[in-house]
Amino acid sequence: MTLNLALVTIDSADPIRLGTFWAEVLGARLQESGTGAFVMLGEGQPGLAFQLVDEPTPGKNKLHLDFATNDLAAEESRLLELDAEKIGEYGDVGFRWITFADPDGNLFDVAIEN
Repeated sequence: MTLNLALVTIDSADPIRLGTFWAEVLGARLQESGTGAFVMLGEGQPGLAFQLVDEPTPGKNKLHLDFATNDLAAEESRLLELDAEKIGEYGDVGFRWITFADPDGNLFDVAIEN
């Protein structure tokens, strides 16, 4: 028996707002539950979902998403237009990435593909 990763679920005080942000970032379709308490992106696995919570978990998020692109500058511009916040740029000649925060402050990285 093996496990298959079905969803990565992110807690949010406003899952529709956060789901809409990530749908635009990833070019995915947002699927709502009807109540707005749980939304998912697109179809297939693994999926990305957002669920309503009364209070976010305190402290630094223990999980972050990593993405790769062949045009880091273009992605940076696009993400900033979508209201991502640039936290910092890191790396060296062999590997570079930018850390961003989504509208809820969850960190994610975008690296240049080699």
